[in-house]
Amino acid sequence: MPFPKAVLFDLDGTLLDSAPDMLATVDAMRAARGRGPMDMATLRPVVSKGARAMTAAAFPDVPADERNAWIPEFLDTYHRELGKHCTLFDGIAAMLRALEDAGCAWGIVTNKPEYLARDLMPMLGWEARCAVLIGGDSLPERKPHPLPLLHAADAMGVAASDVVYVGDDERDIQAARAAGMKSVVALWGYRLDNDDPVAWQGTTMVETPIELCTADRWP
Repeated sequence: MPFPKAVLFDLDGTLLDSAPDMLATVDAMRAARGRGPMDMATLRPVVSKGARAMTAAAFPDVPADERNAWIPEFLDTYHRELGKHCTLFDGIAAMLRALEDAGCAWGIVTNKPEYLARDLMPMLGWEARCAVLIGGDSLPERKPHPLPLLHAADAMGVAASDVVYVGDDERDIQAARAAGMKSVVALWGYRLDNDDPVAWQGTTMVETPIELCTADRWP
């Protein structure tokens, strides 16, 4: 079985363990308000849910409208912490090399603002390797809408049906299904205790990135 013609990935929780950067961000915001550090175990499950979810986890006693007004502060603080603490998940580097060795192009479709995702690329050494990068504000729609995935496939010159999308959140799998792409549920990513990845109905589920170093693990 060959590797797919092209693969698109979510970023946070799929390729990148960005939770340490996010923890530094919310800890700085908490310190500015006279609060102590946050527990990583509390923040980690909501990282893939976005800035609002992380701010809510960090300040559960603050009304939502007040917290939401802090999102620009969250993004500015995160930009300062960007890439300082994060790491690739174990096996990601080998998996990307295996795809490239097989002639498979890969790209990223994330709901992270594009400027933040793009600034990470040289830090990771991916600026010349990532074939396409679509952020959450790159287009009028974001995941779970299929438009970002379809736009990325078009930019890569590959039919959507020949692309596999890999993500750790239900929105990723919903977007892939709506785009007519096969999907891989990344079980190594961030999930809430009540999340049921089986119910997402991805094409396949994979426990570790290293499994994707072989062609027969791809849908």
